[in-house]
Amino acid sequence: MPDIIVGPTRNILNPNSRTFEEREKELKELENLEKEAQRREKNSPFQNFYQVNRAQTENMILLARKHPKAHIILLFLLHQMDNYNAVVCSQKVLQEALGMSSATVARAIKSLKDTNFIAVLKTGTANLYYVNKTLAWSSWGTNYKYAEFGAKILISETEQSELVKTKAIKHKEITLVPKDKDTFR
Repeated sequence: MPDIIVGPTRNILNPNSRTFEEREKELKELENLEKEAQRREKNSPFQNFYQVNRAQTENMILLARKHPKAHIILLFLLHQMDNYNAVVCSQKVLQEALGMSSATVARAIKSLKDTNFIAVLKTGTANLYYVNKTLAWSSWGTNYKYAEFGAKILISETEQSELVKTKAIKHKEITLVPKDKDTFR
C-alpha cells in the first residue's frame, strides 16, 4: 500500500493525500471495523470449537495406533489450547490430569514432537505446548502472524499446594478515634 500523505489540506494531484480530519475519520472507521470483528468472534457460536485438518486424519489414526498415550496427550492439548494453539503447563499437570507416569508423559511428548504434532518451548519450569497449525486450530486463523502467545496456563493441584505454603497471618483491627468529633488527627 502506498504511503498516505496527511496535511492540513488535500493535494488533489495525489490520490493518497488526506486532510487531518479525513485521516482521523479513516482510522476511526478501521478501529470500529476491528472492534466489530472482535465482537463477532467473541460472540460466535463456534468459540468452543477447534478444527482439524482432514488431510491429517491418517496421521492421527497412525498416532492412535502406534502411540495411544501420545494420542491422549494430544487430545488433552487440543482441548486446553487457546486461540494461538498454545497451552502452558508442566509435565506434572499432564501426569496428574491423565493419570500417567512421568516416563510415559516424557515418551509421549517426545513422540508428538518427533512427528511434528506439537512444538515445545521452555518457559521457566513449565513448557509451552504449541499444536501444529496444519493439524488443528481454534481461531479464525489470523493469530499466526504474531510471535506472541497468550497461552492458557494450567497448574496441577500438587503444584498449587507447593505455591501456597504460607501461614495464615492474623490481622489486628485498629479503631480510629477522632480527637474532636469532626476530624482525625
